[in-house]
Amino acid sequence: MERFLVLIRNKYLIAGVAFFIWMCFFDRYDLSTQFAYQQEKNKLERERVFYESEITRIEKAIKDVQYNPSEIQRIARERYKMKKDNEDIYVIQEIEPTK
Repeated sequence: MERFLVLIRNKYLIAGVAFFIWMCFFDRYDLSTQFAYQQEKNKLERERVFYESEITRIEKAIKDVQYNPSEIQRIARERYKMKKDNEDIYVIQEIEPTK
């Protein structure tokens, strides 16, 4: 009991505990804020990896279009509905059922 009273009367211990509690719960950069920042950082890093892979995929598609005539023909047929003179094209559209 006496030892506990000595610890309570120690002003440095009280100041240290108060400082620790303040830094963990009430400071501008408390633990919950740091956790939220870490989650945001992880999310942004995942997005960066995704966009880097998309950039490489798009760059490859651009090179294919520039140097591959069959790729140019495929894009012209799919996107712009172009056809050769002796071909017929049938466009099939899905119709959503009415409720």
